[in-house]
Amino acid sequence: MTAEAVAVVSAGAPAPGSTPPESAPPAGPIPAGPIPAGIRATARITARRHGGGATVLPVLEGEGPLAVRRIRGADGEARVALVGAMSAPLGGDRLAVNAAAEACARLRVTSTAATIALPGQRAEPAYYDVELTVGQGAALHWLPEQLISAQGSDLHVRTRAEVAEDGVLVLREEQVLGRSGETPGRLTSRMTVRRAGRTLLDQELSCGPGAPAGWDGPAVLGGLRALGQLLVVRPEFTEAPVRACMLGEHASLTPLAGPAALVTAVARDGLAVRRVLDTALESLMR
Repeated sequence: MTAEAVAVVSAGAPAPGSTPPESAPPAGPIPAGPIPAGIRATARITARRHGGGATVLPVLEGEGPLAVRRIRGADGEARVALVGAMSAPLGGDRLAVNAAAEACARLRVTSTAATIALPGQRAEPAYYDVELTVGQGAALHWLPEQLISAQGSDLHVRTRAEVAEDGVLVLREEQVLGRSGETPGRLTSRMTVRRAGRTLLDQELSCGPGAPAGWDGPAVLGGLRALGQLLVVRPEFTEAPVRACMLGEHASLTPLAGPAALVTAVARDGLAVRRVLDTALESLMR
């Protein structure tokens, strides 16, 4: 935010013998042109294996609404929390998070609160891009809180992950369509995950007003308003592949064409989705 300093000048005639002050130029009209909308901000996190076995964070930078804080880690793992420093994303915002776990490093990224997508002053979409990189023998856990699509918002989320052949990735995404008692905004979410240069998953989901017909039908959400995905990439799945199964009435576990598994769940609220994903994660990481 920019602070404005206000100068107060006393009115009256100049003292005898003094030089009259120069007159300020008359105020003109505000130049015509488009009013800038939205903010641009990027958070950068890099985890690196230290010689003593611990993971250090040589890069930990935030901008604008994306503040990053290191929190207490354990067992050689570095942990970072994303902190919302202001309301975002709003219409017209372009936010990005780049997180990388270099060779043999261990990084866990969480957030301190849910992210709420809100409409901006102008009817423009907002964009939130997440780039994850997992090096050789590294592990990255991306576990933010829910994303809430408030009424009137229009948010495009893009998550891309590159995982080395023996890297481990745990990626959780949860969305809630609308706050209590309100219709949702427009939410478009795309997730692309590649391992050793080969695509494991590339899918997109669009919900809310203006989305392709059927998003609220029985083939997608079935009238429910919370959804979540959990993707786990582990070399161990090569020798012990995951078996497809249902995880209750509205959730499923699907093995991917590679050492990875995808859990998809829908429910009436975010808490129910979290319970399903937490139970699945505990089972997949054994």
